[in-house]
Amino acid sequence: MLVIAKPEKAKEALDAGADYAGSDDYIKKIQDENWFEFDTLVATPDMMVAVGKIGRILGPRGLMPNPKVGTVTQDVAKAVSELKRGRVEFRVEKAGIVQTPIGKASFGAEKLGENLKALVETLIKLKPATAKGQYLKSIVISTTHGPGVKIDPSYFATLHE
Repeated sequence: MLVIAKPEKAKEALDAGADYAGSDDYIKKIQDENWFEFDTLVATPDMMVAVGKIGRILGPRGLMPNPKVGTVTQDVAKAVSELKRGRVEFRVEKAGIVQTPIGKASFGAEKLGENLKALVETLIKLKPATAKGQYLKSIVISTTHGPGVKIDPSYFATLHE
């Protein structure tokens, strides 16, 4: 994880567990050396002008910081600790489809099951009050390029009640 911030915020980020933290030096390194030894980029709002200059490099890789997902923030310590603990963002498509990872191949079946249960419980909690009828109509899990496996949504409804 890389944090782009002024020196005092960079120190805060390193104390919170960031792998790398700095300002213009890392922006220059990304631009000149095509350096990408990080999986997430967090930036403070005052550094976004500088980060924007390498937006064409970061954007296609999905690394551009975004205030909507919490990667552009003044509270870099909180953002770093949440991301290190495994916070996952998900969005609902127009048709009501949610696509999000629940783990990696290296996770055991028990851990993947816990993560799936946590995701479904979160989706049920986020159900709008105006939504009527059956909220989860189908659940399908799959590997990145593998076939989907259907799961009965009523199984999670009984766990939730």
